[in-house]
Amino acid sequence: MTNSIDWHDWHLPYADDTSPLSRRLRLVQQHISDWLDERPEPSLQVVSVCAGQGRDLIGVLAQRPDADRVRAELIEYDPRNVAAAQESIAAAGLAGLSVTRADAGDFAAYRTAIPADLILLVGVLGNVSDDDVRATIDALPRLCAPGATVIWTRTRRAPDLTPEVRGWFADAGFNETAFHAPRDVLFSVGVHRLQGDPQDAPPNGKIFRFVV
Repeated sequence: MTNSIDWHDWHLPYADDTSPLSRRLRLVQQHISDWLDERPEPSLQVVSVCAGQGRDLIGVLAQRPDADRVRAELIEYDPRNVAAAQESIAAAGLAGLSVTRADAGDFAAYRTAIPADLILLVGVLGNVSDDDVRATIDALPRLCAPGATVIWTRTRRAPDLTPEVRGWFADAGFNETAFHAPRDVLFSVGVHRLQGDPQDAPPNGKIFRFVV
């Protein structure tokens, strides 16, 4: 992990409903809500990778009467973001959600969080090396339950890696169900569903390392 960015203050643009970050959040939240509508099971497992303050998942579940179907683990390293997420969970009465302070780049952080029916990979793929982007995608079947969905984001700042990212998801056994690339901003939001077989996760080992 690195301390070159203040990951708590990184959330400040959410205060502006018109900011690219807020617009991205609403897209991610819509896909979370759609996924819940499509999955009628009485129990669903979610993991949020580098969850920040958990605004995407918490924001959706706080508005849903079926939130108690969801068991989720939010994995976040910054202690202030961990505290903020915990406060939001308590305020919303979401007993099925927990926050783990850990390096989400290590397999060991996921021991109690997997296999997951939904993985939120928001704000991760734009902050790791290109090699680690591919390594992370290749590792996802080790975190997934059968038929799991991954919601991911990535900047399209030049050189735009999203065409390769979408191809790497296909190579890893995922089918693309949505991809958003608004013309007036640089963010993209993708949704992929695992079609191949899940794999066993190792007890430890590196998945990715933040580079900013």
